[in-house]
Order: sequence, then C-alpha cells, then structure tokens
Amino acid sequence: MSSAFSDFLHQTSVESIPDEMLDLGRQWLLDLLGVAAGASDTRLSHIIRDHAAEHFAPGRRSARMLFDGRAASPVGAALAGGMTIDALDGHDGHKLTKGHVGCGVLPSLLALCEAEGRTDDRDFLAGLVLGYEIGTRAGIALHRTAPDYHTSGAWVSIAAAALGARVLGLDEARTREAIGIAEYHGPRSQMMRCIDHPTMVKDGSGWGAMAGVSAAYLAADGFTGAPAITVESADVADLWADLGRTWRIAEQYWKPYPVCRWAQPPLQGVLDLRAAHGLTSDAVERIEITTFHQSRRLATRAPRTTEEAQYSTAYPTAVALVRGRVAPDDVMEASFADPEIRRLAEGMTVTESDDYNAAFPARRFASVTLVLKDGQRIESGTTEAKGDPEAPVSSDEVRGKFHAYAAPKLGRDRTDAIELAVAGLGGGGGSAALFDLVTAPTAHANEVAA
Repeated sequence: MSSAFSDFLHQTSVESIPDEMLDLGRQWLLDLLGVAAGASDTRLSHIIRDHAAEHFAPGRRSARMLFDGRAASPVGAALAGGMTIDALDGHDGHKLTKGHVGCGVLPSLLALCEAEGRTDDRDFLAGLVLGYEIGTRAGIALHRTAPDYHTSGAWVSIAAAALGARVLGLDEARTREAIGIAEYHGPRSQMMRCIDHPTMVKDGSGWGAMAGVSAAYLAADGFTGAPAITVESADVADLWADLGRTWRIAEQYWKPYPVCRWAQPPLQGVLDLRAAHGLTSDAVERIEITTFHQSRRLATRAPRTTEEAQYSTAYPTAVALVRGRVAPDDVMEASFADPEIRRLAEGMTVTESDDYNAAFPARRFASVTLVLKDGQRIESGTTEAKGDPEAPVSSDEVRGKFHAYAAPKLGRDRTDAIELAVAGLGGGGGSAALFDLVTAPTAHANEVAA
C-alpha cells in the first residue's frame, strides 16, 4: 500500500473535497437511508437484525442498528445495516464494479463512528465520500484481477476496513494490515449463483461490511494480514494513482426502481411505451424483450419471495405494464397473486443480443416490443435505465423517491427531519441528531417477520 493511499485516507477533509462531491455524498446518503427504511419490514432485515442482536452482542463498544434501536457490536451493526439496505434492491451502483459501494460503506461508517463516539458531521461526510472512492476502485480492481464475478461484499470489505482505519486513527503500517485482512476475509461470493437462485445472501454487502469493520479492529490490536492484491498489485496501480484528482463518487448510478439494475432497461422501455401510447395491459397480448445475457439470466417468472421478484426481468417488467410503476410494495409477496401480472410474466419472451452483450457492463441496453391483441407491434427501440451518471436525474426525483420509500415506515415528520439533517451535514453542527434519527426503531422494527 502506498503512502499516497494512506495520506489520502487519513488526511482528506471536507475542505479538500470539491463541493460537488460533497453534494453527491449527501445525495447517496439520503437515497441509501430511504432504501434502508423501505427494507426494514422485510423478512431478511428482521432475521439479520435479530441475529446481530443475539450473536454480535455489544462489549465495550456498541452501535445501534439501522432503524432498529437495539445495540450490537460495531461489527454486528455493520452486518445488519448492510444486509438491511441490500434487502431492497433500490440503492446506488456503479457500472464497472457491477455492484454497489454505498450499501456496505454507509452502515460500516455509521457503526464505527457511533462505537468510537465520533460525531463530527464534517468528518462523517468526508468519510462517506472516501468510502466511495476506495470502494469503487477496489471493485474495478477485483474484476480486473479475478476470473469470476464476485459480489460487492468481496471488495466493499476493503472500503469498510479503510474507513475503520481512518476512524480508529491507525498508522500507515496498521492501515495496510487492515486492508490486507479485509481483502483476505472478504466474501469472495460468486454473484451469478444468486442470480440463478435468488435468496437472502444477495450481493454480500453486509458480510463485506462486517469483514471490513472487523479487520480494522483486528489490525488495531496487532493482527496481521496478507498484502491486498486489489490495492498493491502493479496490475491495478493506475486505479489508485489518481486518488484525490478523479472522483469516482460521480460515476455512481441512481435506481428509480427496487429491482436489479439489469432488469431496469426493459422495464423502462415498457413504461415509456405505456405512456407514449396510452396503453393498459389488457390491450397487450405479450411482451417481447431483447436484452444482454446477464439480464436474461434473471429468469424467474413467478416469484415466491421478494428476492426472486427483485432478481427477475420478466416479473417487474410485467408489473410496470399493469401498474405503471414498480415500487417497493410491488416486489413484496402480497403482489405475487395478481393474475394479469402473472399472465404477462409467464408469456414473455426474453432473448439476448450480441450487440447488447458487447456493450455490457459499461452500457446496459434492452429493447421491448409490445404485441397487441389486435395484432399491432409497438417497439421501444434501444433503451437504457434512468439515473446513469451521464444523464443524472434531478434532486427532486431523488428526494421524491426517498420520501416514497421512507415515509410509509417512519412517518412524515421523521422522514422530513432526516432529509434536513442530511442536507446540513458538513456544516459543523454534528451528526448525533442524524444518528439518532436513523437508528431509532420503526413502528414494527423488532416484530417477528411472517
């Protein structure tokens, strides 16, 4: 690990980060908190928070879990927070990492700061931005150096460990050990296994957060680790050479819908056709999708769990045509019995295009044809999902999504208060009030999930 890496991690402050990047940090924070609130009633979130409370009980250090109220160790709080956000696939992501930085970075940073009594809002905001810078580069580096496609947890562990080293004030040598421990213990889980068989393991983000926070505390106690290939290898030196000059937080995409990003181009194509032609689903005989290979692998037609619905191309695309939206409630179990959605999902054709495959992962393309009952064929043309960094959505859309996800779980007053607290980060007012708002339980936080 270079001295430049250590200096960037430990010496960067809000004063040295461009205002635009600080604004993006606030934006991604608000979005992540909305997704976490929206996911708080999922069975996945209930199970992992109960698990953390039982098996990661606090010792001398403790941190409250996101939207739960109960204390766990900082390692357990990071685990529970990462998996809660991952329970609803609506959080920000990055094309070249084929994954999600913030999902693991936010709960790790929150747990570390609370456990160590660090409530400087300027340092918290700077740390969040740094987590995106390190996590994004680590993700690209892993994809460059490993032959298989691993989950976000495999590389977000490095970002979590780096933030732990920063919060704990580790020197350069122990920071290097923390990064090495995290890379070695990070969950090298194979993503396509969960794509083919969607379950609660999902993108590994919570496990990566847990491994990274644990690595920082182990390094602080003198535990040693192997040098991190994704940071120190000559093959990836170029990715780390521009720290502080190129800001990777600006490369993240925003998700308008709580399903896998690979399913969103055809979903968007259907919504566009529906709006342009004033269509309702009863006029449509079937939907034909042409997409890229990874999107076609999201093959579930009749989901039994929310995980299967979120890792599907056919199901949310059918929802979009029937309801004109895809919101959190639409990918929960109560929606699965709708006969019109089932008809369209089961009758859909999904094929892949060589051109779309060649463009992936830098671009995610799909095209949609609606075959009407009167024989007409209406085509979308090549479509991409909304929210890519090249065509960012407005702040009003980001705020609107936050309120749509959070208010049903938290109430309007608390949702408004979180938005105000996030907007004020970096002004020197401290972060204790925000921490209280996002760790207090929801109305049903600790009830046993059905």
